[in-house]
Amino acid sequence: MCDPGQSEEARGSAQGSPVMKRLGVIATCAVGGSLFALYAVAAPFVAPALRKVCLPFVPATSTQVRNVLDVLRARSGTLVDIGSGDGRIVIAAAKQGFHSVGFELNPWLVWYSRYRAWREGVHRHTSFHISNLWKVSFAQYSNVVIFGVPQMMEQLEAKLQSELQTSAKVVACRFPFPTWTPDHVAGEGIDTVWVYDAKTFKSQVTTAKLLKNSEDSTTPHQ
Repeated sequence: MCDPGQSEEARGSAQGSPVMKRLGVIATCAVGGSLFALYAVAAPFVAPALRKVCLPFVPATSTQVRNVLDVLRARSGTLVDIGSGDGRIVIAAAKQGFHSVGFELNPWLVWYSRYRAWREGVHRHTSFHISNLWKVSFAQYSNVVIFGVPQMMEQLEAKLQSELQTSAKVVACRFPFPTWTPDHVAGEGIDTVWVYDAKTFKSQVTTAKLLKNSEDSTTPHQ
């Protein structure tokens, strides 16, 4: 029979041997290196895309993409995706006949979007730009898509209010604009999209200004 004391001593000797220590160091380095490589590859894709407001990249679901295309089915012309991420909205819209443009601050996502557009055969009908949305004018676009966050929607509402033509249509995904009244809502949950006609929200502002001016003119001066 084997001596239990000798067995435990042998196991302790094996665990403390130089060979086992080297294997432990190698395994630790391998795991650490793998985690660092994973971070290096993933970080550029999930880093915030807009510096003024933190907007990390969260891919649109297939249902969200379908909802956007459904509410724009009767539309045509130019389409811009604000914070276009990996380009899936821009590419899908190009396949529906739109001349589609994406603005994205993250260069890795822009380069990846251009590659996807080329691979899917719509690169002649799409363009992607590395740019901060706050420094871009959207006046030339007839269809605007935005996957925003609540912190940016009020500022973006004011920007689009002043820049867009009355014929434009705006589609907000995940979060609605704070003061505009949507002309149509499609989907549910995180896949909900809110549709706004520029003619409607511009007329609302015009009416509000007229009412304010009317109130000011009827207020007696002290």
